[in-house]
Amino acid sequence: MIPADLSRAVVRAVRRAVEDGELSGPAPVRIVVERTRPGGVGEYASPVALQLAKGTPHRPADVARALASRLAVEPGITRVEVTGPGFLNFTLAPRPAAALVREVLDRGPSYGFAAGAYEAAGAGDPAAGPRERVVAGAVARIRASQALETAPPHPAAPHTPAPPRAAPLAHRDLDAPARYGADAAAWAMLTVPARETPHFGPGLLVQDDSNPFFQVRYAYTRARALTREAARLGFRAEAGAEPGETGDDGRRLLALLADHPLVLDAAAHHGAPERLARHLVAVADALLDFQYRVLPTGDEKPSAAHRARLALAEAAGTVLAGGLALLGMDAPDFL
Repeated sequence: MIPADLSRAVVRAVRRAVEDGELSGPAPVRIVVERTRPGGVGEYASPVALQLAKGTPHRPADVARALASRLAVEPGITRVEVTGPGFLNFTLAPRPAAALVREVLDRGPSYGFAAGAYEAAGAGDPAAGPRERVVAGAVARIRASQALETAPPHPAAPHTPAPPRAAPLAHRDLDAPARYGADAAAWAMLTVPARETPHFGPGLLVQDDSNPFFQVRYAYTRARALTREAARLGFRAEAGAEPGETGDDGRRLLALLADHPLVLDAAAHHGAPERLARHLVAVADALLDFQYRVLPTGDEKPSAAHRARLALAEAAGTVLAGGLALLGMDAPDFL
């Protein structure tokens, strides 16, 4: 089971519980599952029981236990625990790295998109300010990737709340796109919650790891450069092989790729493009650490492990390019 499947499994468990009369009320169309926060239990968590218990005689903890008993028998879920007032916590069976990498490369930039995803129409209200247009555009693209739409609704999509109201730019920053470039300015506008006023500064133009925007795009260029260098050495990526020992940085990169669909789902549900931006920074950081394991060194000959590690690096680059596109930004092959 992959993390995106976990959300669907929870939806099925809720529907069955409602149909069997164990729970009351309509079953939700979507349920958000997110990574457990530091210090939490298990790998993933959901507050769905707290949501289902609202307005009913059921206690959230009882709802959670009813769902836990159904989910514990799902293939791919190794453990379900109830904590606090009624949070569901999950541990999943390990998934082969090769299967995850193959899925990312097969799906391309649409990896993590929901069934029924579509292209967001339009760029929002032309009379809105620059911050409002940037935030509305990013939220629309992310929600379209998850088959969500605000009014007027797309035929295949459930209704979701309107995009969050974005705090406008300070008067002194109205020329930020001209000063820093459209993409760098948009990054500053999207990496803080919509209700907060973004801040701009010369750090947006710095080309080192102190600038997260540069780091994300640079990591993508490194993924492309690894592919070119591998071709020069006479080998290509092979997604069907296991990458062998990848170290902590490789394991971290695999975990982030597995989480990408959940990040998109949560960003769409909350109307929060900053969640996607933070995720892209984490992917970039892990990829830049992992890159040194990809190519042969010295007299070493390219092996199946090198081909698999190159595929993992290419998968990370794919996620970075797709994420930047949802935020409305380019992923250049060269910087």
